[in-house]
Amino acid sequence: MSDFAIGLGGLGAMFVLMILRMPVGMAMLAAGYFGTLILNGSRSANALLVTETFSATANYSLTVVPLFILMGNIASAAGFSRRLYEAAFAWVGWLRGGLASASIVGCAAFAAVSGSSVATAVTIGRVALPEMKRFGYSDALATGAVAAGGTLGFLIPPSTGFVIYAILTEESIGQLFMAGILPGLLLTACFMAAITLVTLVDPAAGPRGPGVPLPERFLALARALPLITVIIVSIGGIYLGVFTPVEAAGVGAGLVIIMAVAAGKLDRALAGKAVADTVRTTAMLYLIIIGASVLNPFLALTQLPATLGEAMMSAGLGPYGVLLLVVLAYLVLGMFMDGLAMLVVTIPIFFPIIIAVGFDPIWFGVIAVIVIEMGMITPPVGLNVFVVKSVARDVPMATIFRGVLPFWCAMAVCLLLIVLFPQIALVIPQAMFR
Repeated sequence: MSDFAIGLGGLGAMFVLMILRMPVGMAMLAAGYFGTLILNGSRSANALLVTETFSATANYSLTVVPLFILMGNIASAAGFSRRLYEAAFAWVGWLRGGLASASIVGCAAFAAVSGSSVATAVTIGRVALPEMKRFGYSDALATGAVAAGGTLGFLIPPSTGFVIYAILTEESIGQLFMAGILPGLLLTACFMAAITLVTLVDPAAGPRGPGVPLPERFLALARALPLITVIIVSIGGIYLGVFTPVEAAGVGAGLVIIMAVAAGKLDRALAGKAVADTVRTTAMLYLIIIGASVLNPFLALTQLPATLGEAMMSAGLGPYGVLLLVVLAYLVLGMFMDGLAMLVVTIPIFFPIIIAVGFDPIWFGVIAVIVIEMGMITPPVGLNVFVVKSVARDVPMATIFRGVLPFWCAMAVCLLLIVLFPQIALVIPQAMFR
């Protein structure tokens, strides 16, 4: 059997293990270890397992992951996320579909401290869905807005997706964080435009909320100011070169803890739960990274990425034709796989191809993250849809999937704009690192 066939067999075995509900990280680790065992013997496989596991977990840059996760968990436990939603509600809730737009804005703001799409969807969903139900919003629009808004946690820095992409491709985490800012704001605006269109077609789907006097709007904004300050300090510090991403994560987590304790919002039980949730999430992410670190050398040994790259290049499709194939592959995989799993499995295969056709690696990081976001709301898996279902138990899955369709189209429009105008993603990192 050829090395290439062994590589394909290893990937097939990995997907079978995932279907059988083996954790993603373990499935990748098993495929990489046993594939290397078949190709090079037990000595090489054991050495790979030991060295790659140590080097992956000892990577200093990965420290950013648990720190930002802790920051988001503490902010949620202390109730700061509710203040973000209340501020957004005060400013845009009076518009038609305004509560859904407030959910999007709240998700965008909370994404800037959590770095997780699941945490963003759950946290804002618990606050926003009861309010939209109280004001008579359609279940489809309400749940669709929260499911789509949650995906912003994967794009707006500090994004876990960008951290893992940076580790896999050896790109700068700081540049990727900066590259996500304008696309994140653009996607937020596209989501709000989608809400406007939905409510123009069906005004009953998103009735106007109550008007809020201007002094009360500023009061709501002032109550959300502590968390907004943390966002500005941590992200602004990276942009100005005051902090590295890891230092910014540490400063942000420290500020949130201090504010929560000072406000009397953080007791021993809440702190323990936030830390335990952080440890569980971090362990899951580290296992995925370890699995990817063992799988990637195996794929390189089989020449699978190089062979696929040569096949795509020789097809004569041109750079954008190759990009279209990559995007289509992501959309198909998104129907069945979790976003992080897609990222760690596909980047070692697609990244060399994208670089070979001349695309910017930072720009492609943004493209990959947005397409993976689309997978988070694409049936039949649609991870964020299942997350929202856990909050809105009385809403059928079909209704939620119908509700996310306008937002999926909005993401496609955003993706097209970034492909046509790459500077949307590149202008800030280029200005920062020139």
